[in-house]
Amino acid sequence: MSETLPSIGEMMAATVPMARTLNLEYIETTAERAVVLLPDQPDFHNHVGGPHAGAIFTLAESASGAIVLAAFGDQLGRAVPLAVRAEIAYSKLAMGPVTATAELGRPAADVVAELDAGERPEFPVEISISREDGAETAHMTVVWTLRPNR
Repeated sequence: MSETLPSIGEMMAATVPMARTLNLEYIETTAERAVVLLPDQPDFHNHVGGPHAGAIFTLAESASGAIVLAAFGDQLGRAVPLAVRAEIAYSKLAMGPVTATAELGRPAADVVAELDAGERPEFPVEISISREDGAETAHMTVVWTLRPNR
């Protein structure tokens, strides 16, 4: 009999209260890609009836965190993943549910090699945020680090 490990989405919902608050849905979480959905919820609308910019930012940052956990979860015993900085550009009006798709901006093996060399690697995660019709409404880059445990 084997135990079922919790999914990345379940871990995010359990450990990140803001992800629970926004009712984020983790559609796909692999080391190559994370896809997270923000359902359409009037409590999180802005003045024009779409998702608030803060909710979109949290959605994208959560997608970046999910891919970081998927790609570097095996390193958690020796390093803590931390967001270093983020930049977001809003390009179109978002209405209804929105989806964030995150991808690593550097090969995971290169990041782990830097960690192995005693460095504190930094790496970008690129996130595209889109509406149901597929139009990109925002793009975000979050730079993460793996801070070695000392």
